[in-house]
Amino acid sequence: MKRGSIILIVVVAILAIAGYSMFKGAYNTMVTKTQSVEAQWAGVETQYQRRMDLYNSVVSTIKGSSEFEQETLTKVIEARSKATSVQVDPSKLTPESIQQFQEAQGQMSSAFSKLMVVVERYPELQTTQQFRDFQAQIEGTENRINKARDDFNATVQDYNTYIKQFPTNMIAGMFGFSDKGYFQAAAGSEQAPNIEF
Repeated sequence: MKRGSIILIVVVAILAIAGYSMFKGAYNTMVTKTQSVEAQWAGVETQYQRRMDLYNSVVSTIKGSSEFEQETLTKVIEARSKATSVQVDPSKLTPESIQQFQEAQGQMSSAFSKLMVVVERYPELQTTQQFRDFQAQIEGTENRINKARDDFNATVQDYNTYIKQFPTNMIAGMFGFSDKGYFQAAAGSEQAPNIEF
């Protein structure tokens, strides 16, 4: 009887240690993956800030032209204000917060595209050094934004997949680890534009 009790105690101790190790490993992995998502988010914000700085530079150049169409410029300034006011807490990267951020940035891009169309009517603006610098840098910045968004989405996919797998999904639920949001393609972007010559 004594030998059976010792074996039972050893088995229970081994199971407790194994359970603790699995629990600890899953929890620590979720923490690490959460930090990776937040680091990728910081990369996304950095690239959007870079674009905003470029936009600010060209808007300052345009403001200096007294005959420039003020209504279009005002819309860009309002969109810029809205885009900078949407702040996302890196610890709460919910699908809703990502969508709200993406919509504000999309409105900024749309307003700025309209501004660039109007700028074509002002050749004296296009010849300024600041405007030429802007044109040279904006394409690279847009590519960096797309890359940062792709990297963020890949990291979020890794995190979301991990927290949904068994048995980590139980541990995730116990400690409040929840899905993170993705960047989505803009509505209508799946359709090719109709180009006529």
